Amino acid sequence: MARSHLTLAALATNAVPELDVAHARNHSHAGDGLFDSALLITRDERELIIRVPTSQAAETEQSADLVALRALTTGNRSRLPFDVPVFVGQAPFEGTRAVVYERLPGASYDADALTGHEGVSGSIGRAIAAIHGLPSAFIGDAGLVQQSAQDCRTSTIDLIDRAANTGKLPAALLRRWELATDDDALWQFAPTVIHGSLTAESFLISDDAVCGVLGWSGLCVGDPARDLNWLLAARGSAAETAVATYTAARQGNDPLITQRAMLYAELELARWLLHGVDTHDEAIVEDAVSMLDGLVDNVHSHTMNSLSPDTGPILSVSDVESMLKDTPRTQAAGSGGRNSDESSDYGTSEFADTGSFARVTSFDGTGFDTDYTDDATGPISTTGGTADAPATDDQAAKRSASE
Repeated sequence: MARSHLTLAALATNAVPELDVAHARNHSHAGDGLFDSALLITRDERELIIRVPTSQAAETEQSADLVALRALTTGNRSRLPFDVPVFVGQAPFEGTRAVVYERLPGASYDADALTGHEGVSGSIGRAIAAIHGLPSAFIGDAGLVQQSAQDCRTSTIDLIDRAANTGKLPAALLRRWELATDDDALWQFAPTVIHGSLTAESFLISDDAVCGVLGWSGLCVGDPARDLNWLLAARGSAAETAVATYTAARQGNDPLITQRAMLYAELELARWLLHGVDTHDEAIVEDAVSMLDGLVDNVHSHTMNSLSPDTGPILSVSDVESMLKDTPRTQAAGSGGRNSDESSDYGTSEFADTGSFARVTSFDGTGFDTDYTDDATGPISTTGGTADAPATDDQAAKRSASE
């Protein structure tokens, strides 16, 4: 049973000395989130949020978020064109802890609504670029994860292999993803500071611009493509504007970032399968298998989009969006948190206690060249080939070296 806003308000007075709460109301969404939350308004009109985890996974996420917020010092925050949550206090409660934060202004939207305005989309691109432009030294100082490009590649290979070991991953997808991890060019990028768990709900909007970013439990040094993954769920040219603005701000120094983002988007299905297997939830396993089968159908039936004349084919999988739309995101228990090397992409953004499973689509509008072909089985790769083609000896050797 969800804790009442009155209980949470009382907890807040224990967490924050001399706190004088005048009003309180429930802040949880639909009562089925990872946290029990309340909005508090003090007599001096200060607005706070208090949250109590409802599971071990939520507690792990909250702990990681607190580490990240402490790492984002005043100097780091001054480099960002938006606000970041401020920790106010905490108090022990029933084997876990209640944490109080300053409430940030702004409204949140789903992916389509968020990227439905050119001005907002440009602001989103600049916001993500600002995160990726942070100096990385503070990540190591805070004890957060620092992954090299090879680490990102290796962890992706491990995820694919674990999904394959369930015996439920279609062979066509296994080959497609293996060819992507065998493509050296795809993994030639400079790791950056990344948010690590961005969704549409991570962004707070005011006056058609990003005014706040929430949910920092995935903060680390890693592949910047992970922070663009969620944008592939949004329809229309405004989503492309966000990517184009990001690319311009980062001076186009990672030409294959969108292809890796698409790979990560597809691998959400593998993560969902593993979540079902790890939690022994047959309903989730069946759901994941159904979606993987649907992705195979798209591999064999859809035309492919080329991101530029010089790159190989990337699959158009817009139909997968409808399959993923209603699938919940719930962090797997015992995942080790967002800052583990094999970090989980299940969970919710800060202060947003429910969410939807990442949706997969592709860009085919202005700014993205389209190259149609009769063979729709190609891998996410810069070297061409098809998903049904066996790996060459060279590719197999590269894969063995990576492992």
